[in-house]
Amino acid sequence: MNFYKKTIFIVSALIILASFAGCAPKGTANTPKATTTVAKVENPKVINISYVKAPLNVPSIIEKKKQLFENEFSKDNINIKYPEITEGSKMTEALASGSLDFCNAIGATSVILAGANGVDIKIIGIYSRAPKAFTIMVKDPAIKTIADLKGKKVVGPKGTILHQLLLGALAKDNLKASDVQFSNMAIPASVSALLAGKVDAALVAGPSVANAQKNGARILTTGEGILDATIVIAASGKFLEKYPDIAKRYLAVHEKSLQFMKDNGDETYQITADETKLTLDQVKGMYGLYDFSPEITEKDISELTKTQDFLKQNGMLTKTVDIKSLLANLK
Repeated sequence: MNFYKKTIFIVSALIILASFAGCAPKGTANTPKATTTVAKVENPKVINISYVKAPLNVPSIIEKKKQLFENEFSKDNINIKYPEITEGSKMTEALASGSLDFCNAIGATSVILAGANGVDIKIIGIYSRAPKAFTIMVKDPAIKTIADLKGKKVVGPKGTILHQLLLGALAKDNLKASDVQFSNMAIPASVSALLAGKVDAALVAGPSVANAQKNGARILTTGEGILDATIVIAASGKFLEKYPDIAKRYLAVHEKSLQFMKDNGDETYQITADETKLTLDQVKGMYGLYDFSPEITEKDISELTKTQDFLKQNGMLTKTVDIKSLLANLK
């Protein structure tokens, strides 16, 4: 009898427990409801964008003069600053230190060198391609071809698109870098040396080309058929990781400047002439040499690879970087 009562008691207890379990919502087993919180990232107080006018950086000029970045970001209380850093190496140094966020126009050579040396830098678009705007200039009428430069003195900025043009032009005529006497010199000084007869050829780009022509120099060759003279838009990798939406809006503003240039040709020429101190005719003559399409194409990637090869072959780069790893993915 005692056994029978114990059995009844146990069965009753199990029924009661089962009934309580059935009252719990399915899938929860009476566990506390999980909650998730997303940390809100505050906008930066300042965005630092490099400002370079030459050779003919029309989008940058329009963006600044028309305050396109200010119009986009002022509603978020973000200030825009335009440090005028004209040397690529100085730009990448500023980017690495955190004092610059966007390199609005920087040579691919500088970006590759920085990336290969550990700087957290990413390419977010192409700024321009202008092979015809980069030249090798001479004054001596006896120099008619690149082959005639053998043994001659050539000056220009080392490790730049212009330097790459020289070596590419030499290679095209089956000459080596050692076949000319090359010296590192800034463009204005190079033009002065050429006009004074101290050197035989100078590497020249931008407004300096027209100025040199006025004083008796002439173009021996341009970059056409040798390189695309790719200038890129680059940004701090840390900045992109922290503020991806800011970077997308930045590119949208850049697109607005390109649209303004298409829709307002005469005003664009005038603004550019006023800012660069060039004549309207000079601006119009140079403007047609530039392709400002920002999309990064497979051809652009190929050109970037060629640029890296140039840097390595000429002892300016000891280790290489995967070019595609330098391209930001903002989608």
